[in-house]
Amino acid sequence: MGLDLGRLAGEPTIAALIERSNRLGADKRVTNFAGGNTSAKLTLPDPLTGEPTRVLAVKGSGGDLGTMTVRGLALLDLDRMRALEAVHAGGVHEDDIVGYYELCRFGPGGPAPSIDTPLHGFVAQDHVDHLHPDSMIAIAAAADSERLTGECYGDDVGWLPWKRPGFELGLALRDFQRRSPAARGVILEGHGMMCWADTSEACEALSLELIATAERFLAARGEGDGFGAARPDHSALPDAERAARVADLAPVVRGIASRDRPMVGSFTDAPVVLDYLASEAAPRLAALGTSCPDHFLRTKVRPLYLDLPATASVDEQVARLGELHGEYRDGYRDYYATYADDASPAMRGADPVIVLVPGVGMWSFGPDAQTARVAGEFYINAINVMRGAESLSSYRPIDDGEKFRIEYWELEERKLRLRPPAPALQGRVALVTGAASGIGRATAELLAELGACVVVADLDGDGAEKVAAELGLERSLGVATDVSDEASVEAAFAAAAARFGGVDLAVNNAGFASASPLVDTTVADWERLHAVLARGSFLVSRAAARQMIAAGTGGDIVYIVSKNAVFAGPRNVAYSAAKADQAHQVRLLAAELGEHGIRVNAVNPDGVVQGSGIFQGEWLQQRAETYGVAPEDLGKYYAGRTLLRREVLPEHVAAAVAVLVGGELSRTTGFTIPVDSGVAAAFLR
Repeated sequence: MGLDLGRLAGEPTIAALIERSNRLGADKRVTNFAGGNTSAKLTLPDPLTGEPTRVLAVKGSGGDLGTMTVRGLALLDLDRMRALEAVHAGGVHEDDIVGYYELCRFGPGGPAPSIDTPLHGFVAQDHVDHLHPDSMIAIAAAADSERLTGECYGDDVGWLPWKRPGFELGLALRDFQRRSPAARGVILEGHGMMCWADTSEACEALSLELIATAERFLAARGEGDGFGAARPDHSALPDAERAARVADLAPVVRGIASRDRPMVGSFTDAPVVLDYLASEAAPRLAALGTSCPDHFLRTKVRPLYLDLPATASVDEQVARLGELHGEYRDGYRDYYATYADDASPAMRGADPVIVLVPGVGMWSFGPDAQTARVAGEFYINAINVMRGAESLSSYRPIDDGEKFRIEYWELEERKLRLRPPAPALQGRVALVTGAASGIGRATAELLAELGACVVVADLDGDGAEKVAAELGLERSLGVATDVSDEASVEAAFAAAAARFGGVDLAVNNAGFASASPLVDTTVADWERLHAVLARGSFLVSRAAARQMIAAGTGGDIVYIVSKNAVFAGPRNVAYSAAKADQAHQVRLLAAELGEHGIRVNAVNPDGVVQGSGIFQGEWLQQRAETYGVAPEDLGKYYAGRTLLRREVLPEHVAAAVAVLVGGELSRTTGFTIPVDSGVAAAFLR
């Protein structure tokens, strides 16, 4: 029988812990996404016997303080957890102690206890905060961290030398408390801070007090900004020039980060980043990497830093980035080979997560948009830490051997193994035209469901933004796009590059339809249809191919064509000819782009009336009149003339797109899938 979470959430100590955690987690001065943990000790009735039991409630592994609810708390029987000291003394390695936490649970269920659980459990006080504020990590990561801690806090806050998070650090913290009972907190070298109090309110107030004290200490004792003089030729490019450079470089940089697996990009040119990259200290500090475990677990051991001035040309930057990428991969393999042993997990990939380009900004990468953004936020934290440490003395992160022990820690590997399988399109970035309604919208929704980030492009900009909002603005972007206009298409792909690092999946779906007998078809009718369907597909495919070729990681272009591309129907010469143009583009581009790993395929739908943006107003009326049926019966009419006698819906076409790009047909290009319920006259021959 599980715990009553509703009743538990209302328990005063638990409620206060949740509120304190949410406030601390929302303050970026205090900690970053999923960083740090908080706890409270309280007495609860045993769920089986009813006996009063001392319980440790601590943020579970992988949770985020800012959004944590009662479901994010791991509950442990405090006495049983502390009894693990005897198990450890008996020879059980501290990594294996984690498995014993399951035997200490107070009631079934809940998240996995964090590796930091002992740091909370062995502290005497009931309320404990473990946080990663930039100001205090600047002291923790300075070369003379112990001396600076004393100067900043006196005897109020102690200092412990670097030790990997875990059971032994928890015991060291307990021993420190016994030696220094008056201390209210401790700085953990190269890691962060901990503090404790008898009430939740006092603990939160103490955390904020200690952070503010460190900030004042840095302001008073720091010399300059820590980074030295600015290098004029590395300063930020003007806004317009910088935006153009981002559009040019983003696909290249994303390709660098995606050599081992597809990655989504996040870009920032925040002043804190541009100032750092312009400084004399940037090359030296970037090579040292980040310090706090929370930082380098998300940013990798060090970034890739482009060692060229901002005044270099795009071609020079691209060439040098390629050289540096090769060096980075070789260096990372050497790092792994130097520190790995027979028990180490396999190398997870040799590409950088952070790429720094002076004068332009910083790209960060991850398998999804949130992870990419958070990696960048953590590197900004690292910049702040480096600035503070350099202003006080000098920045000294933990050594690479210790970084490796954290990065390839078996406990971290277990977390990765427990994750659900990645969705089929994780790490991909799609741009779908005509995506505010009908087939385009259904396609955008399905690609997002399968893990892709999606650029929703449509002539109806408001509609595009609405669909993007429904998909989630973290992973989607709505852009007003006229596919018949070259500048509009280029702007859409530039927006995709700035937001996600570029596109590796493009769906040519935008279109409209009109019909009339040949003798009544005007030149304007012809030109209008060919501008959107034929020229529009060409412009989108060209922009997509440029980004995919720049990235060097392949990709997919899918055309939503039509049964009309192969079926000779009456009163439809302009529309059907434009669709035939699209169909031949598929064959031509498949032949041309294959050498770049870009696959070009198509879907031929027919009779998609329900939910369609095309089958509205004049076109619906024209088609109904052509076949002699009422407009509301047109879908049924189309279904009735098919072999399967079933109506085609937008989601059926979207499913065909997903099959083409999902990996199962990785050796297929130049292919067209009919989604028409079977129209014999449109069979491909």
